[in-house]
Amino acid sequence: MDFALILFVLLLVTGGIWLLDRFALAARRGSEAAEPWWVEYAKSFFPVILVVFFIRSFLVEPFKIPSGSMIPTLHVGDFILVNKFTYGIRLPIISKKIVQLNNPQRGDVMVFHYPENPSIDYIKRVVGIPGDTVEYRNKRLWINGTEQPRQADGGYNYVETGLKFVHTEKYLETLGEHKHMLLIDPEKPTLHLGSVVEFTGIGNCVYDNEMVRCKVPEGHYFMLGDNRDNSRDSRYWGFVPDNQIIGKAFFIWMNFSDLKRVGMSID
Repeated sequence: MDFALILFVLLLVTGGIWLLDRFALAARRGSEAAEPWWVEYAKSFFPVILVVFFIRSFLVEPFKIPSGSMIPTLHVGDFILVNKFTYGIRLPIISKKIVQLNNPQRGDVMVFHYPENPSIDYIKRVVGIPGDTVEYRNKRLWINGTEQPRQADGGYNYVETGLKFVHTEKYLETLGEHKHMLLIDPEKPTLHLGSVVEFTGIGNCVYDNEMVRCKVPEGHYFMLGDNRDNSRDSRYWGFVPDNQIIGKAFFIWMNFSDLKRVGMSID
């Protein structure tokens, strides 16, 4: 069950008990009688749950990075904070936007509900905004016919789950005014065509063994992982609609396996 829904249910239950006691039960038992334990607990937890629900729904929400698809920007085990209001204020549970603020920009690291299974949260980098033509060809990124600059920055090694050693090449890529690091595995193909699924808007895309080119529909975004050859992203499952956006990742607040990462900003 969704954690936000659990919090909402607890908020309703504890708040309902508090109101019931305030306007009915307290008068019946008299001022000298002790509160029932369930009333005492509800009144104690209600303000705490209310504050947590408000912060998590409208301000910031914590997430844990479960995979290496965003290495080197994010590592497995990073606990991050996500800004919930930078792209607009949404109603909790149903994610309906009620106040429009900023739109996602190319280069943002964004958390969203996975289009194939909205109960799962994903994190990738925005590379295509509505109206863009995004092309990923021979492991190079093109946007609206312009190749995005990148420069080599040496090698990068890491260990995958299962103690598999991986050697990659690291690059500094520029998306507009935004610069970020990415990894390319020279041993892997540009695209695994067999992993591409049917998705809404697939008619906007053209595929071959070394290329995918997509026209991003209005109200949607094209996402890529920074670990380009170890990321299941928009190349395979399509576009992220605006109503499935959660927020913008901005801060690493804990990593129990690597405390040096604590306090790092997410670029």
